[in-house]
This record gives sequence, C-alpha cells and structure tokens, in this order.
Amino acid sequence: MQIVLTGIFRNFNDCAIISINLKSKSIMKTLKLKKSSCPFNRELFLRFNLKLGLIFMCLFIFSCDSEEINESIEQIKQPTKEQLDKLDKMGVNNKNVAIEEITLLDGSKEEYFITEDIRIPINEIESYPDLEPLENGDKQYRTSNLVSSANRTINILGYTGDGFELTSKMQTALRWAVFNYNRLDTSLIFNLTFGVDYGRADMVVYKYGTTLAGGQAEFPTNSGKPGKFIQIFAGTDSFSTNLVEHVITHEIGHGIGFRHQDWFDRQSCGTITTSAPPVESPAIWIPETPIATNEDSIMLACFNGTEDGEFSDSDVVALEILY
Repeated sequence: MQIVLTGIFRNFNDCAIISINLKSKSIMKTLKLKKSSCPFNRELFLRFNLKLGLIFMCLFIFSCDSEEINESIEQIKQPTKEQLDKLDKMGVNNKNVAIEEITLLDGSKEEYFITEDIRIPINEIESYPDLEPLENGDKQYRTSNLVSSANRTINILGYTGDGFELTSKMQTALRWAVFNYNRLDTSLIFNLTFGVDYGRADMVVYKYGTTLAGGQAEFPTNSGKPGKFIQIFAGTDSFSTNLVEHVITHEIGHGIGFRHQDWFDRQSCGTITTSAPPVESPAIWIPETPIATNEDSIMLACFNGTEDGEFSDSDVVALEILY
C-alpha cells in the first residue's frame, strides 16, 4: 500500500489545490479540492481539514486490514505431495484434505490432516501403515490398524468440562451407543464415565463448537490403542437423540478401526461412482459381510436425519468377526 500526498498551498486569498493519491494494484483515486477566487473561509477550512482527517483514518484502517488479510493468506497450510501420497496409501480420501490447528482439551493446539470425518495427527502420519489390496466387492471395511487384544477394555469418557462439555442429549446418546457396543458378542468392553480426567481415558468423547452436524474421530494407533479423541459437532444437538446416537456410534466405529461402508462411491452422500473399486483398494474388506452397499449400516459416510442409531445386521457381523 502506497499513499502519496501532494499539495500546493498558497495564501488563502488565492486558490488552494490539494491532491491525495492512493496507489495500489487495483485502486487509483484522486481527491481534489479546488476553488477559483478563494478568499479565506474559516468554516470551509475547518470542514476540509475534518474531511481530510477522515480520509487518512480510512486509508490507515484499509492498509492495516489489507496487511492482516495478506498475513492470514500466507499462514494457510496445504499438504505436500508426499503427504497426500502417504494418505492415499493409507486409504484416506486425499482429494479434499485440509490442515487444521485443533484446540485440545488442555488448551494446547495440534495440527491435523482433516478429511471427511477423519483426523490424523500430522506428526504421526508416518507411523500409519499402508493398507493392503482388496480382492473384490463393495462390502464392510476396516483399517489396517485394529485395537489389540491388550487394549480391548476401553475406558471411554464423556467429557463435561467447560467449553467442550457434552450436552444432556449427547450424554444420553453416548450411553445408548456404549450399551449397544457392550451387548454384542465381542471381546470389546467399554467402561463409560463422565467427567474431566481425560488423561486416564482410552477414548474421549466431547462437544466441538461448530454449528455443523456430525463429528470427527481418529483411527487406532500403530501400537494397537483405540483412536482417543472423538469430536461431536455442536450442531448435532439440534437433531433427535437417535441421530446423535448414530453419529457417536459411527465415530466410535472409526476409533476401533472401521472405515465407511460406502468408502468407494459415498453413495449415502449422493455421490455415486459407476466404476468399480480400484485394484489397490484403500480399505480392507471384512469377510462374510454383504457384497452390496447396506443402506442401514451405521458406517455409511453420510446420514439423512432419519437414522435410529442402531447397528444393522452387517454391522454386527463385522464387529463380531473382527473382535
């Protein structure tokens, strides 16, 4: 931003000419005050000085705002080609990946790759293994990492601390979701508590202050622990308790290693791909699960608002096979 003030002052019995030039890439404006045969007029002089002061104030504010905008643009981070390639090998949709700085429960901040409802810590990406090829079909899918046998008693915390506390509806939905997991014939045992001591928890479910509906979760770690942090977006609370139960159950599913059931075409989102899944599939089929997209699966990529929060038959089969 360049501001140039040029002026010609003679005694006020003569003409006074003041020219202000604002120079930028797209703006060139000149303000001129001219008066032929200009006898000194105190009122005119004061009025003009007031206008001149306001002009400079506006120019100063505009200049500062422009610099702040430019600084913000420069701070936006984009994944590198190497990082996108790694995400692709992991089986993560790398078409619309964002890097976001997430505020954690202790107030600290950490950068994550965000894609769909999955978030992956940037500083841990290399620890995630590449996914194996899929033989055929559009069935039920999992990640390479699962919760190891030593970590299958999962202490899950519903967070109630200021700023991230689950609403009453979210707490009820979390209870229902945990009940549904515990009643299955699996080796997973969820111990649910509510509070703020997230350091000792294996999995933490908390509200995240966005008006969107849905959530985000992390996959199990390379060491066999469940994905720890699950965000439930604040906007989800405007839906029914059954729908909130569905979202929480879905995100817990990611935390124990499940992928979207329609990962290859996202049919539940209205995006249908006619081509078959790639040979080097970014998800691993769970044997004995249906070969067709299951419209009732808890693990569909998108929801339509009418979900009941319960597992489908294929969800139950998949969980009992894996765990």
